[in-house]
Amino acid sequence: MRILVVGSGGREHALAWKISQSPLVRELHCAPGNPGDRRGRAAGRPRGLRRGGHRPLRRERRVDLVVVGPEAPLVAGLADRLARDGVPVFGPTAAAAELEGSKAFAKDVMRSAGIPTAESEVFSEPGPALDWARARGGRVVVKADGLAAGKGVVVCATSPRWNRP
Repeated sequence: MRILVVGSGGREHALAWKISQSPLVRELHCAPGNPGDRRGRAAGRPRGLRRGGHRPLRRERRVDLVVVGPEAPLVAGLADRLARDGVPVFGPTAAAAELEGSKAFAKDVMRSAGIPTAESEVFSEPGPALDWARARGGRVVVKADGLAAGKGVVVCATSPRWNRP
């Protein structure tokens, strides 16, 4: 098989590393890849993968499977477009990727399904959010809704952390 791993982060590096161990893999391409991907990968990996850029790359490399790692292209529907083009793809649809793309949506799904999860509330204004945090003694976790590349969380053990203007 010829496989293309889309992405450049640690998740994609781990996927490429493990995929490369399969005896079924003839070629493994990473786009854009990262320095840790260099060993054992096909030479001449393309750099940068704009929307729609997978089409010529797939055809040029005769890719049999595309593995999409990053949340942003998944939420934007890359797996859906690949599947619509008849390309086997490993990665959730845009609808399923919304679980990662929106913390508020994920919490709603967990509550609806009866999955235990921490107490939470969604705010669009700081005043009500600060009141909510004060009512819990200031021990809260603040999460930004939307994509944050794994960096959208602040753990606040004391009020000065969340009570900034």
